[in-house]
Amino acid sequence: MKEVLLISVFMKRTLVLLCLWFFIWFPLEAFCSTGNTSSSSNPKVINIGALFTLNSVIGGATKPALLAAIDDVNSSPNILNGIELKLILRDTNCSGFIGTMEALQLMESEIVVAIGPQSSGIAHVISHVVNELHVPLLSFGATDPTLAYLQFPYFLRTTHSDYFQMYAIADVLDYYGWREVIAIFVDDDYGRNGISVLGDALAKKRAKISYKASFSPEDPESKINDLLVEVNLMESRVFVVHVNPDTGLNIFSVAKRLNMMSGGYVWIATDWLPSYLDSREAVDPSTMNLLQGVVALRRYIPDTNLKKRFISRWKNLKDKGSTGPGGFNSYALYAYDSVWLAAHALEVFLSEGGNLSFSNDPKLRDTNGTTLHLSLLRVFNGGQQLLQTLLRMNFSGVSGQIQFNQQRDLIHPAFDVLNIGGTGTHRIGYWSNYSHLSIVPPDSLYTKPPNISSSSQHLYGVKWPGETSKVPRGWVFPNNGQPLRIAVPNRVGYKEFVSKDNSPQGVKGYCIDVFEAAINLLPYAVPHTYMLFGDGNRNPNYDEIVSQVAQNKYDAAVGDITIVMNRTKIVDFTQPYMESGLVVVAPVKEAKSSPWAFLKPFTKEMWFVTAALFLFVGVVVWILEHRINHEFRGPPRQQLITIFWFSFSTMFFSHRENTVSTLGRLVLIIWLFVVLIINSSYTASLTSILTVQQLTSGIQGIDSLISSSEPIGIQEGSFALNYLVDELNIARSRIVKLKDPEAYLRALNLGPKAGGVAAIVDELPYIELFLTSTNCLYRTVGQEFTKSGLGFAFQRDSPLAVDLSTAILQLSESGDLQKFHNKWLTHTECSIQINQEEENKLSLSSFWGLFLICGIACVLALTLFCYRVFTQYRRFSPEGEEAEVEEIEPSRLSRRSILSTSFNNIMDFVDRKETEIKEILKRKNINESKQTSHNSNGQASSPT
Repeated sequence: MKEVLLISVFMKRTLVLLCLWFFIWFPLEAFCSTGNTSSSSNPKVINIGALFTLNSVIGGATKPALLAAIDDVNSSPNILNGIELKLILRDTNCSGFIGTMEALQLMESEIVVAIGPQSSGIAHVISHVVNELHVPLLSFGATDPTLAYLQFPYFLRTTHSDYFQMYAIADVLDYYGWREVIAIFVDDDYGRNGISVLGDALAKKRAKISYKASFSPEDPESKINDLLVEVNLMESRVFVVHVNPDTGLNIFSVAKRLNMMSGGYVWIATDWLPSYLDSREAVDPSTMNLLQGVVALRRYIPDTNLKKRFISRWKNLKDKGSTGPGGFNSYALYAYDSVWLAAHALEVFLSEGGNLSFSNDPKLRDTNGTTLHLSLLRVFNGGQQLLQTLLRMNFSGVSGQIQFNQQRDLIHPAFDVLNIGGTGTHRIGYWSNYSHLSIVPPDSLYTKPPNISSSSQHLYGVKWPGETSKVPRGWVFPNNGQPLRIAVPNRVGYKEFVSKDNSPQGVKGYCIDVFEAAINLLPYAVPHTYMLFGDGNRNPNYDEIVSQVAQNKYDAAVGDITIVMNRTKIVDFTQPYMESGLVVVAPVKEAKSSPWAFLKPFTKEMWFVTAALFLFVGVVVWILEHRINHEFRGPPRQQLITIFWFSFSTMFFSHRENTVSTLGRLVLIIWLFVVLIINSSYTASLTSILTVQQLTSGIQGIDSLISSSEPIGIQEGSFALNYLVDELNIARSRIVKLKDPEAYLRALNLGPKAGGVAAIVDELPYIELFLTSTNCLYRTVGQEFTKSGLGFAFQRDSPLAVDLSTAILQLSESGDLQKFHNKWLTHTECSIQINQEEENKLSLSSFWGLFLICGIACVLALTLFCYRVFTQYRRFSPEGEEAEVEEIEPSRLSRRSILSTSFNNIMDFVDRKETEIKEILKRKNINESKQTSHNSNGQASSPT
């Protein structure tokens, strides 16, 4: 019996081999027409193909939608003029190999358009086939962003790319302030390329994917369990899940068992999850219990009448055509519109004279002349024309507006932002490529100017895992037994800030106390260990400490680390816990008294303007008083002396001349007030100069230090070296590194000529301690020329830096920072800066307001005086003289002579006494009155 079975098996295998041999040597084309080109100018039936996995969540919704679209097109009298569309279905069965084979068989049917597939991996392979055969491929489900038209010109996506979905997720993460996420994705083209775009989108927002956790769709739950256990030991608690809808629910099932769906966790799913839930008419409570608090994205489809009518037909359509496990989801709408897109394009294509013809491709023959089965694949001659027609289409479908942009993407990509809670999903907002996050439908925003500012981004409240409305922090300390590695500079000098200690902690100092107090204010434990950096013989290089934090050799650096620009480029700093800045320290000596000390209270400009104003006021008062006050009259020499005497005698309020005019008294009152202020200020400043100890230094500040060529001392390991050399262009050969206050003192005592330094450039906190240790023997010169602060350094985007900044602010407000300062950094109060002569001098800027008031008063008084004089002069000028001048011939009297005569008359008039002018005007008025009376009498006595 066994031998019979063996012979039977052998015969079957032999028969199979013979069949394979027969088909290899006698290809099927021998049984088909042998023409090179087939065409139909007026076809009755047009074949279009569809390729997807029938028994899947997406396929179960797609098949009835495609069949309904074919029926609607064929039954419509308004399209294709009676030409029938024939749909040829092929099942890819979730296999790349089977999908490729089915695609090749589909192309043998001489289809003009292919619809599908849903798998991005299969789409990559099939796109090469349709490129060769010039058959447009309309994909309603392949969302891989790398399926670009530059590589696959015949690939046309009739849904929205995951490129936009990943940017939507990045905006959601940025909205809640999360900077690190863990990506869980299926390890295929769809998963890898989508997560790659997410990484790019997060990088633009200074966020990142801290870990990429991939798995295969065939992996058992045990493999997924190991994967989630691994990511649960990490810092981030924000997970982005980008998987297939058929197997994705296993992720949440395992996460639930691992207690990863509780408070503090954040789960964000791409559109696969809403597609899965929408395809179920009634989701069982156990499934919904797995997903409580999850945030998910779903492709936004406008709520149009077309969509409503299609959904109302769905039950009948599903019962008629569905073979898969799913019901309605958004992919059904995109598949339905894909058929109508092909129908509209074919109608335009035929009306423009397009020819549905196919021809053999010579590339599909063996180089030895042996034909293969691939020769049955024929090239669609009108493929390029049909593709361009598809790209021009613009109509309203059940999924929204069907129109392509220049990148061959559907216009207006948008998503619903959903929150799963209770027994269903709740929409908390929308995302669109036009205005990003909003709580109003994107359709209403397209008519307004785009606004993507942070203030315009809004979402409704979310119920997060653990039934909490409080936004999770999004991270915890890694639960992997590794404490925070903190680098601490092993200082040689200024050990008050930080130094080595024999206690279990290992370090002590002001910086350590501040850090420990801030850590204790955090609402969570931070296990950490201090690691000394440096050999203890020299101060370590602080730039190197910061660099090693950036390189992940340490998690943070705690110490007197100055926040400067080049360091902030590679690490994140906390809020400064102490202000700092560079100052210059130099030797000083007591200034000797000068015989010209009485000139020091005012600057040169102040002396000049004050003297000029004295003379100006004297001239103004003389002009105002000259016509009515005999004390201001006399020979020119006497009047000039009077002006000078009166001007400067007002300085001591000893002027003997009395002012008579109202305008003169007004000017004098204002001027005496100005003189009083100037005298008082001068006296106070001179008293200070003569009584307060004056200290001087050969170095006046950083500017004089730059212009000199003397050596400059800096603290070893400080950023001051790079600042002086790179920013201030000081020669590196002039810089002398000093490691402690004792080295500072020796270098300053020796001076530049004996091997020391002329001055020391260091930060203010160290200088305060140094001056205290020297009993204020030295002083700072000039001003503080940089502004910075001391902070703690963390790796880029570390959330701990933000929380510690808040804790440091709490310490500052409570006064604890000052207590730590008093404990470690107490210093003798002494005048830190030397007295600068130029700073003590009173300048014009302190008095220009007074001078302006006085000047305005003088100008106004002169203006009123000139107006009054001009009015009197017009009344005083005799009419006879004017007539006489008019009668003189121009040839006899030049214009210059006339002007000279007029000016002399005016000056003579001004020089006369006021009483004389009034007397002359009085007589003139009397004569004019008599003249008028006489003329009137003569006219009365004449005969009429």
